[in-house]
Amino acid sequence: MGKPLLGLSMMAEAEFLSAVLPLLQSNSIEVLEWSFDTFYNTEEPDWLSDLLNFYSENNRLIGHGVYYSLFDARWTKRQELWLQKLKEEFHKRKYNHITEHFGFMNTENFHQGVPLPVSLHSKTLAIGKDRLYRLQDAVQVPVGIENLAFSFSLDDVLEQGVFLDKLTDDTDGFLILDLHNIYCQSCNFEVQMQDIIKLYPLDKVKEIHLSGGSWQESAYGKKWVRRDTHDDVIPEDILSVLPSVLSQCRNLEYIIIERLGHTINTEEKKKSFLDDFAKVKMLIDSSDWHAQNKENRNRKEIQFPEHPLEDRILHEEQTLLTKLLFDNVEPESVNHHTFQYFKTEKWDPEMIITARNIIKKWNPY
Repeated sequence: MGKPLLGLSMMAEAEFLSAVLPLLQSNSIEVLEWSFDTFYNTEEPDWLSDLLNFYSENNRLIGHGVYYSLFDARWTKRQELWLQKLKEEFHKRKYNHITEHFGFMNTENFHQGVPLPVSLHSKTLAIGKDRLYRLQDAVQVPVGIENLAFSFSLDDVLEQGVFLDKLTDDTDGFLILDLHNIYCQSCNFEVQMQDIIKLYPLDKVKEIHLSGGSWQESAYGKKWVRRDTHDDVIPEDILSVLPSVLSQCRNLEYIIIERLGHTINTEEKKKSFLDDFAKVKMLIDSSDWHAQNKENRNRKEIQFPEHPLEDRILHEEQTLLTKLLFDNVEPESVNHHTFQYFKTEKWDPEMIITARNIIKKWNPY
């Protein structure tokens, strides 16, 4: 295979369509990624359905899930329904592969917010694998997992590559390497991007995500927190590290640029968005793809128990943690809480407050 295909994460807003129209007209968007579960309870506009179907019919559509919650310790009707709707989506159109996020969401308003990280433990790993098996069984295409931007501690950051490697070991699993998520971790924990990237199994990376984000003022006045908000240009630090990453990911197939639809709402923002696309295209074109040999990974038969794996203690701890954050409990109190599955004593107070703000934002009542 040659160089990876460059595309966009598709958004349904009129501003987004207006911004990307020149790219569509020039056939520059080689692949589309669609977050299918954001429209599970909404009617797709005709133009969007037509566009997704066109890419699907040409084998250029990939799917990205947001709300499955891979590490939720309890299996509920919600996940059953989510998988059922996913199967319906697969009857409607063809996806080359689909992906989901690392982490868990067990807030009431699961349709919004961000997944929170889990620590590497035999039990969390087993639950993650169980959920990944069920997802793969439902769709019968390769399933990838995306690294998280948000971490509570440096330990979370440093172990996530190992965790993702173990998680995808027994399936036809792969990784999305989201470079802005790594940039967030690099800024928030003062580690070089390259030092984090080298901890990931780069031969498993089939897709790369590129995006921008924003800075949130520190609660303590010590530092600003970098957030993965998909509402700005791709930082120069990411573009400068990209050629090195491309050279190391020999099974890379897709590069996707992400931007929230309503955030390209001025001519200046449109121009900077199109400039980003052009810069990334140039970096891909100038990389040497001929020297790279793709590796064929053999798919293994999926074997999993009939009943989904659950863990009562992990579920109680996930629920308690979410409640502590929602109730604005002071970081020191979270640090001193004894958990079996969360290493809260090592958590950064700044990141506890950030998680608190995120949960309050999406669950105001």
